[in-house]
Amino acid sequence: MAPLDDVAYKRSLPTLEDQLVAVQSFFGLPLTGELDNKTLTLMKQPRCGVPDTLNYKITHKRLKWPSDTITYRIVNYTPDLTPLEVDQAIRNAFNPWSDVTPLSFIQLHSGTADIMVSFGAGEHGDFFSFDGPSGTLAHAFLPGQDIGGDVHFDEDETWTMDERAHNLFTVAVHELGHALGLEHSRNPNDLMYPLYTYFNSDNFSLPDNDVREIQEIYGPGNRDPNQNIPKLREK
Repeated sequence: MAPLDDVAYKRSLPTLEDQLVAVQSFFGLPLTGELDNKTLTLMKQPRCGVPDTLNYKITHKRLKWPSDTITYRIVNYTPDLTPLEVDQAIRNAFNPWSDVTPLSFIQLHSGTADIMVSFGAGEHGDFFSFDGPSGTLAHAFLPGQDIGGDVHFDEDETWTMDERAHNLFTVAVHELGHALGLEHSRNPNDLMYPLYTYFNSDNFSLPDNDVREIQEIYGPGNRDPNQNIPKLREK
């Protein structure tokens, strides 16, 4: 006979049908519990790899960074873009979040930062393997120690600075929402909706619901919008 702990663990594991129903419920599909055409079509769309149905809330409080000054480091670069373009896309992806909160972000070029940004393919060291071109584009971890807050992009994707293929800014600004403490939204109009939609960084601002969610964690921003304050500072 299996130990009681093993039995309890196995009994607690969701079945494939349970997982499909959870996905269908999240996206408003008929709750068939089967991999039907609508569910399969949805699952093939480019998307964030953070689970939609995983409940991260261990306590009643959301996870957040303890300081309003958060460091980040770009550990490596995709060959699809120049390092300057990657730096620009990631820097621009932080701006919508600092515009509506008290947060400021500082880029480090060595050592360990709060948010470590990297590109990797397949199994890349965190037990959440990427799946090759399309499908999962990236994933991120909620604030915390070690891997907490880190952002990983799938190197098997083609990364761009425009509407072709997958725009790095668009994916990065979503993943940084996770790195700051936000989970997925069921609203297709929200930035934190898990399916990929292209945004132009030149005229992008956070949708109202995303602003409310991030301000529930960190509070509203206190910057004068007419004052030219750099978003990044070197240590």
